[in-house]
Amino acid sequence: MDPLLQALVMGITQGLTEFLPVSSSGHLIVVPYLLGFHDPFIDSLAFTVMLHMGTLVALLIYFREDWLRLVPAGLAAIRDRSFRADPERRLAWLLVVATIPAVIAGVLLNDVVESNVRSPGLVAVMLAIGAGILWLADRAGRHADDVGRVTFPIAFGIGVAQAVALVPGISRSGISISAGLFAGLTREAAARFSFLMATPVTAGAGVWEALKLVRGESAVDVSTGPLVVGVVASLIFGVLAIEVTLRYLRSHPVTVFVAYRLVVAAVVLLAWLSLWDR
Repeated sequence: MDPLLQALVMGITQGLTEFLPVSSSGHLIVVPYLLGFHDPFIDSLAFTVMLHMGTLVALLIYFREDWLRLVPAGLAAIRDRSFRADPERRLAWLLVVATIPAVIAGVLLNDVVESNVRSPGLVAVMLAIGAGILWLADRAGRHADDVGRVTFPIAFGIGVAQAVALVPGISRSGISISAGLFAGLTREAAARFSFLMATPVTAGAGVWEALKLVRGESAVDVSTGPLVVGVVASLIFGVLAIEVTLRYLRSHPVTVFVAYRLVVAAVVLLAWLSLWDR
């Protein structure tokens, strides 16, 4: 398949699955596996991270009004050493606290995970485990609180859950939404907090990988055309996925995502076992 078309498929995949609770990292492993993509750049970690930059821009576009309030509010809290009963100041620092576990895990474990935990079979297992966690959280949650009821211990706990998503197949949005549901948030509030807290982590990872590309430290040659196509596709479909996810969770349970994860896990596992037996 032409590299531009491969890049388009991967960009669409990243844009949709980054925000639907179905694991973008898992899909970026199993989609080329199932479709037989073998282009070195399309298969590279550098391309994957740059696709995440596309979804980062999608987050910044969709939540631009939130961040235009949250950043000044967070800085004002530092200046005054007080939240002054301002929910925007408090939310800004809740997001900082929620980011800490993922930053620590990313620095310590990212290279290990990327080098050793990319098997399609393992992704299938993690998709199924993540489906079970999401289903249980939806059943057990009270679905009563909005983002304003998040406390600092809850924010840290959701951040720890997000760090677990380094393992492909778990899903960053899926596991953090699950943690929010366990904490009593409504489905929409859990998704909204999940998307906001993803922004700084995604930005940090993307900038780090972009610097490696600029310095020529990436192990592959950068293909400009596929890179642009993939990033633009991930941006456009990322904005769409955010809107669809938030709208859907306002009035629906997570059952469709649980079912989808289980179906994909079964398909990937069967394909992997059939090839493994050969």
